[in-house]
Amino acid sequence: MTTLKPGDKAPSFEALNQKGETIRSSDFAGKKVLLFFYPKASTPGCTAEACNLRDNYETFLEKGYEVIGVSADTEKKQLNFSEKYDLPYSLLADTDKKVIEAFGVWGPKKFMGREYDGIHRTSFVIDEKGVIEEVISKVKTKDHAAQIL
Repeated sequence: MTTLKPGDKAPSFEALNQKGETIRSSDFAGKKVLLFFYPKASTPGCTAEACNLRDNYETFLEKGYEVIGVSADTEKKQLNFSEKYDLPYSLLADTDKKVIEAFGVWGPKKFMGREYDGIHRTSFVIDEKGVIEEVISKVKTKDHAAQIL
């Protein structure tokens, strides 16, 4: 799991979003960012989390937050996920796992007795100066916005 903690400088990142646009951490200088990592687009838990953040998106904007999702899915899968659930924020297609590994959310997991490497569902709240304010590793998918706000 991640070794990043509150007070650490957030790693800089660059990746393509679901529309093929390059998104860089520097694009958000002076803004608060909710960067959430999820295992796989269109799976039940990830859909619940993404839709909960979508339903509270205006509140995030009012409080000065940009919302960005990250998974190792392709741009096409991210675009389908975004369009199917009308997600208003960028979803980074981190297929080479550079952002995922920079934030330390890739590692061993267990599911139904099977062990494998994958993305640990984790969210980072980053302040206007690029410093991590909060790391949420026990994400409540259906009520994630309340955990943050």
